[in-house]
Amino acid sequence: MGNTNFFYLLGALLFLLLGTPLAHDLGLGSEPVVRGILFSVLLLVGVWSLKGGRRFFQVGMTFVVAGLVLNVLAIQMDSIVFRVCSILVLVGFLIVAISFALRQVVFGVDMNLNRLVGAICVFLLLGLIWSFAYALLELVVPGSFKGFSPGHGPGEDSSWLYFSFVTLTTLGYGDITPVSATARSLSFMQAVAGQFYVAVLVAGLVSAYISDRRDS
Repeated sequence: MGNTNFFYLLGALLFLLLGTPLAHDLGLGSEPVVRGILFSVLLLVGVWSLKGGRRFFQVGMTFVVAGLVLNVLAIQMDSIVFRVCSILVLVGFLIVAISFALRQVVFGVDMNLNRLVGAICVFLLLGLIWSFAYALLELVVPGSFKGFSPGHGPGEDSSWLYFSFVTLTTLGYGDITPVSATARSLSFMQAVAGQFYVAVLVAGLVSAYISDRRDS
């Protein structure tokens, strides 16, 4: 399995996370179209980053093709069914990307900056997965969350990203609140996962990186 340059994936993730709310605030075109473009960039860069693992690359390509097709259909037909399927495919791709990244981050031989960037990518990917999970839950069970801005119905993507990362980092501003039992369960599970990930994996990698730099 070849090594991945995680800097490219990090750039794509930051492009998505910053571009989605910025496009919304600036009113740049139709929001579903902008969202589709941003996620298409993430998918293409993400699947390119899987090239080091042939099996992961093949599975990732399958998810990318299916995701792009379903996303186009969801935009053109404005169908909840296609939106749900598109979200599920995106979650599947993100799980594949996380699995591949974790294998290199955890079991990599050389301790270098690239592994630390890979750990950051996994953290951001976890936030993305949960944002999709929240969006999917609200589509299937409307009213699972409250606190969305007037004029923007539940499911507006920058709101899901915001709520997901606020929960992941345990900031908890309280402006968006999980109401249903399933929404609350997803929220506390994300908070626990985020804290354990930072405390165990990232802290361990940073410590090992510093120690390796001192010894070299």
